[in-house]
Amino acid sequence: MKKRIAITMGDAGGIGPEISLKATLSEEVRALCEPVLIGDRNVFYEAATLLGLKLKDIEIIEPYRITNLTKGKPTEDSGRAAFFYVKKALDGCLKGEFHAMVTSPISKAALRAAGYPWAGHTEMLAELTGTKTYAMMLMGEGLRVLLVTTHLALRDVPNALTIERIYEKICLAAVAAEMLSIEDPLIGVSALNPHAGEEGLFGTEERELIKPAIEKAKRRGLKVEGPIPADVIFYLAKRGRLDIVVSMYHDQGLAPLKMIAFEKGVNFTVGLPIIRTSPDHGTAYDIAWKAVARCDSIIEAIRTASYLRLPHSQ
Repeated sequence: MKKRIAITMGDAGGIGPEISLKATLSEEVRALCEPVLIGDRNVFYEAATLLGLKLKDIEIIEPYRITNLTKGKPTEDSGRAAFFYVKKALDGCLKGEFHAMVTSPISKAALRAAGYPWAGHTEMLAELTGTKTYAMMLMGEGLRVLLVTTHLALRDVPNALTIERIYEKICLAAVAAEMLSIEDPLIGVSALNPHAGEEGLFGTEERELIKPAIEKAKRRGLKVEGPIPADVIFYLAKRGRLDIVVSMYHDQGLAPLKMIAFEKGVNFTVGLPIIRTSPDHGTAYDIAWKAVARCDSIIEAIRTASYLRLPHSQ
């Protein structure tokens, strides 16, 4: 029996309706799973007309109807709708109705306009499920990256790093490896500073924070190397020397990944009691509703969702 996978519309004014619809109707996805669209039915029909597609044999669940579709920018209504679509998919996963959920891009600005406090899907799903320990895991073209810090100003990153936080993310990298069915994974931990601090010449975070976290993870029995300079670690990972890279901050990890897998990057949240993946791109308002958005990344997210498994501890 094919796995049922919920695919949310995302922000209705962005490319979410187009890419989720194109992916759901693709032969590749239909052969892989039983996709279920969650979003505004009328918006999906309008997107189908734009793309010259027919909505046949597609299950659509509509937990919220958008009052006035505004294309190409975030609105309060699209932010509220996006929340209800995610909540419906999450509830279905928790009840066992879906094997996993795949989320199309949402807008932080739209969420805030609707009165929601979260920076994005990751924080929203963590709070809704009561998950305290979680991480963003991104992958594509053989590279797998887990982030220690996410949406922070660069100047705030050093102060946000602690031994415990880095250790926690290393442990979550091991959980991600289990979800991906990688046996005996080797985890590489990136340095924060150039040349891994050069023995304190360019910074002391490696010596005071990152190395102690790595040693603590090793005592737990994990295979970990580092801190490895950021200008080297991704080369090693791409060559297959490392299974997962633990990166200290957002752009340190995502810049190399997007360089090689911009159109096929996938994000999934480690630590949740459900499986959730998403394409590794945003709402792309500038090209929304112009019938030009590609669906490669969301198809890859659906494929990933189909084979990920929850760890035994959950």
